[in-house]
Amino acid sequence: MASADLRLVIPMAIWVGLYFVLMGFVIPRVRNASQRVQEADSALSGMLVDTFSNMDTIKLFSRQRDEDRDSRDHLDTARRAFISVQKLEVTVNSSMVFLSSLLMVSLIGYSIILWQSGAAPLGMVAAALALGFRITAMAEWLLDAVAALFNYVGAARDQLSTIAQPVDIPDRRDATELKLNGGALSFEKVCHHYGKGSGGLDGVSLRVEAGEKVGVVGRSGAGKSTLVNLALRFFEAEGGQILVDGQDLRSVTQESLRGRFSMVAQNAALLHRSVRDNIAYGRVDLPQSMIEAAAAKAHADGFIPGLRDQQGRSGYEAHVGERGVKLSGGQRQRIALARAILKDAPILILDEATSALDSEVEAAIQDTLYDFMDGKTVIAIAHRLSTIARMDRVVVLDKGRIAQEGRHDDLLREDGIYARLWARQSGGFLGVEAGD
Repeated sequence: MASADLRLVIPMAIWVGLYFVLMGFVIPRVRNASQRVQEADSALSGMLVDTFSNMDTIKLFSRQRDEDRDSRDHLDTARRAFISVQKLEVTVNSSMVFLSSLLMVSLIGYSIILWQSGAAPLGMVAAALALGFRITAMAEWLLDAVAALFNYVGAARDQLSTIAQPVDIPDRRDATELKLNGGALSFEKVCHHYGKGSGGLDGVSLRVEAGEKVGVVGRSGAGKSTLVNLALRFFEAEGGQILVDGQDLRSVTQESLRGRFSMVAQNAALLHRSVRDNIAYGRVDLPQSMIEAAAAKAHADGFIPGLRDQQGRSGYEAHVGERGVKLSGGQRQRIALARAILKDAPILILDEATSALDSEVEAAIQDTLYDFMDGKTVIAIAHRLSTIARMDRVVVLDKGRIAQEGRHDDLLREDGIYARLWARQSGGFLGVEAGD
């Protein structure tokens, strides 16, 4: 068209300028609106999950009306955010209809004027018509594509703020595989206060020999779980050093470190997979007989055959739900114990491993548990002192420091913190008498 008459470029240039003005107006608003939609949807989903997860508590406190009001507020916020995006889409579509009409009128009309004045051939009118349709169609597609791209960017920004975080505890570049020779653990003047200056551990020095079984007790907040988390390197100690067979935890890879540990925690979390997959996690080559033997040692074989999920799978193939929600606390803990038995790592950590079991099941499982500990380095955290009374040594933590250390009988004679804790619990559990 420019070769026929440079004046044909004028309406096209004006249209392109208006088109980029529209893009500059719409795109930032689409990005911000989509991010608000994502935040509102996340808040709404969180509220729904929280409400359904705690339905018993809501009913117990008769707070249905308050929950209904909060639900309506979240829904209203999500609705307004969604409508704001729809308004922008209407703005884009109506603006593109206007711009398309403007281009067709100006380009084709100007071509007709030039043709009537003899400045352009009749074919130029047909070419301008075809070009106008093509340009407006492509421009509308481009604007929709760019708006959609920034719509996804706005949605992803909220997600990336959670998942695109740097690794807090990376392996060193020169980290090596942990070479185990018995599994002795050594804590040397270890301090960790979670960045608060207090709480956690305060200069703890403790050595657990290879094959030794050590119980760790203390009041809530004394630093028991901190000790375990630092040994597994879930946190980096703020001070001091932790060694495994003389190797600094920071000099070995975390995967090789944790591969040498088995752990049964108080809140046993299971994967949303089958019972079999949870017990034999990561080891698909194991025969069913080994899995069933581990379940029997953990006294889980009594309830597993009766499990059944909504898809009709039963027994060891039944799925347990997210974090094992379809099972009771005691059932989850016994499956977690079976998983630890099957892993058979040389270092074993028990963090309130039998807290969810009733006294009868706990007593039945104690002998199996002590047989399983044989030859392993064991750190057992317990509030039920009866579960650690038979340990080689008991360590009492108080305010982040070791207050007492020794055998069960010796600590009772010292009449310190351990003796007072025992006096409050004696006679209340199976397996150990108050006078032991």
